[in-house]
Amino acid sequence: MQSGNPAAPRAGGERETQVQRIFSEIAPRYDLLNHVLSLNIDRAWRRKAVDRLAWEMRPEGVFLDACAGTYDLALELVGRSAFRGRVVAADFAHPMLVEGAGKVADAPVSPVCGDALSLPFPDDTFDGATVGFGVRNLSDLARGLAEFHRVLRPGARLVVLEFTTPPNRFVRAGYLFYFHRILPVVGRIVSGHPWAYSYLPESVREFPGPEELRRLFREAGYDEAGWQLLTGGIAAIHWGVASG
Repeated sequence: MQSGNPAAPRAGGERETQVQRIFSEIAPRYDLLNHVLSLNIDRAWRRKAVDRLAWEMRPEGVFLDACAGTYDLALELVGRSAFRGRVVAADFAHPMLVEGAGKVADAPVSPVCGDALSLPFPDDTFDGATVGFGVRNLSDLARGLAEFHRVLRPGARLVVLEFTTPPNRFVRAGYLFYFHRILPVVGRIVSGHPWAYSYLPESVREFPGPEELRRLFREAGYDEAGWQLLTGGIAAIHWGVASG
């Protein structure tokens, strides 16, 4: 990638700094833009992701929501009527956690400012984990999947909700037009950030497809790895079960 383009995904520590800066700076408009730019479909995606978590096996457990942002995925889990556990919501962009704090004031959600590549938790801590639209921003995806595995108890499930590229060429053409032509303009106007929403389509373009991501899940030690495409394949749910 050319270093002159701030929207281009970078590598290593440079990417980590870039991502932290982006999400810290767009935090005040993050929720609004999520719902507007996804036409509110993101709410249904989060419901489906939590459905895949198999939290019902441990309704009083402790769950991790990594790259938690403003807590939407954590709130989807704790809002389930039979859920009696707790969610630890971790994100390394502290302004995102602060921005969403009012949403979790009375919820069993514990915010933690921490890096997904070096989580501040002991081994075998969590009964399940979710990541919503966060793994594509990791500077080392394989390391991130391994780190999630480390903090999961054997048999616990990791569920990842992420954008992907639609397999159907007609859907893909419309999706790419929206992602590269419309989304950056609207995102720039609403957020006031000059390049954050140009970074988004670039990060999706660089991200592995479902088959490759399943391979990475398996290499990180997850069994039963699989995926489900959503809304014509513009997003996908990926999952795996932490081996013992």
